[in-house]
Order: sequence, then structure tokens, then C-alpha cells
Amino acid sequence: MPYAIGPDGNRLWTTRSQAPAGPPVVLCHGGPGLWDYLDPLVTLLPADRQLIRFDQRNCGRSAGPADYRLGTALDDLETVRRHWDVERWIVVGHSYGASLALAYAWRHPERVAGLGYLSGTGPGTDWRPRYRAERARRLGPERERRLRRLQAVETRTPAEERELRTLAWFTDHAEPETGERWAAEDAAAPWPVNEAANRELGAAVEWRAADALKHTARSRVPALFVHGDADPRPWEGARRLAGALPGAVWRLLPGTGHHPWRESPRELAVALTELLGRV
Repeated sequence: MPYAIGPDGNRLWTTRSQAPAGPPVVLCHGGPGLWDYLDPLVTLLPADRQLIRFDQRNCGRSAGPADYRLGTALDDLETVRRHWDVERWIVVGHSYGASLALAYAWRHPERVAGLGYLSGTGPGTDWRPRYRAERARRLGPERERRLRRLQAVETRTPAEERELRTLAWFTDHAEPETGERWAAEDAAAPWPVNEAANRELGAAVEWRAADALKHTARSRVPALFVHGDADPRPWEGARRLAGALPGAVWRLLPGTGHHPWRESPRELAVALTELLGRV
């Protein structure tokens, strides 16, 4: 069945590979408010490992009540786990999905065999000013003005929406020209961005540093933290979280932006395979 049905009638699109070996891996996409875009990771992980993907609530192919509390998002992840009859799994998240994976490990440690934290921002909001400044630098004045004009349009045409997404996303990559091509490919996805989920869940994972470090220090799962040194989001917050978790592995990838599977696929594959080998 392609949908996991939650207790409130939520319908989560989900898929899995059939490989049976070891604890499955569930991939948590970012945004928040986007859709599953992590299919490239399938080719980077061992072929004998079962992989589970899903679209988060009211994103992509999923539907349901507009409840965007973090607790509900964690319940939805449990809905996916029960749908596939999984006892324990390795939870790997990217960007906001990294925060979702970490919060799930705090709340359901008995269900987590391993944790992958890819391109997350760490706790708090201290990273935001540096991110905005770097993003503006990569955009340049002309593109930034165009982006703001598109954001101000109440009802955009499909072409305007693709242009907006491309401008907003190409700065995530280390190399601008290639990054623009990748961003344009991502921008062609047929689903709308869930802006309400983006606002509410984005704010929900801006934990106080002291609280996040305390909860993380209590975890006892094999963990991998990966960040690109060319990601406009600073890496220091993620590094602090990695330092708080006993035995966590930290990888800072040179010349790599927000999507490490694109700019450092071999290095990411090695790191993920090492994580799976520890589980």
C-alpha cells in the first residue's frame, strides 16, 4: 500500500525497497513543507539495506489535517514505522529532516538503531544572520531584487513559481552555475510548498542550545553528523550537537553545499556505510 494512515485520517505517501538485511533506514526530507527528494541516497547506501521514504504531512503526495506541531510530525513518523511493521530502524534526516530525526531519537530511543544528521543547523537561531548574509552574497543585488519581487506576487504563474524556487535554492550549492541547474531541476517538482508547515515546524525545532545539548547527551545510539563547508548554513551548530552525543562521528565535507549527495557523493556514501556498519 502506498499510504500509511494515521489516527486522525492523515494519509502519508510512503515507499520502501525490498532488501531485507539489517535494520531498515528511513529517510526524512527537509523543508519543512517540501516533499521527498532523497531518492539519490538510495544509490549511495548498500543495496542489501531496506530503505523507507515518505512525504511529510500535507506535503507532496501526502494529505491530512493541517496540524503542524512537532509532536504530530513525530507521531506521523511512528505511523510510517507501524505501517511497514518495523521494530527498530536507522533514522536519517536532511536539513529540517535532520532535526526531525534527532527529536525522534530523543522521544523514541527504543525505536532508533542509528541516527544520520545531514546538513542540519543545530539548535537555536544564531545561524540565521550568517546564512542570510551568505545567501545574499551568492544571489547578488539583481537576483535578490528579482527574488523579492516574485515573493511579493500573491498568485504566481507556474513559470514564476519555478523561477522563484530556482533563485531561492541555487545558493545552497557550492558552485553557482551547476547549482542553478540543480535548483531548476528541483524547482520543476509539481507540488506546492506548504508554507504553513514551513513556518510552524521551522519555528518548532529552534530549540534552546542548552536543552538540545542536554537531550542529545542522553542519547546512546550510533550517530553520524555530516555538513558541507560550502553550505551557506554554518556548520558550527551541528558540530556542537555531534560533540554532545557520545561516540558520534563528525564529517565536514570540503567544497560541499547543502546537498552532499550531489557534490560529495563518494564521501557521503562511505560515511553512511560506516554508520550502517556500526548498527
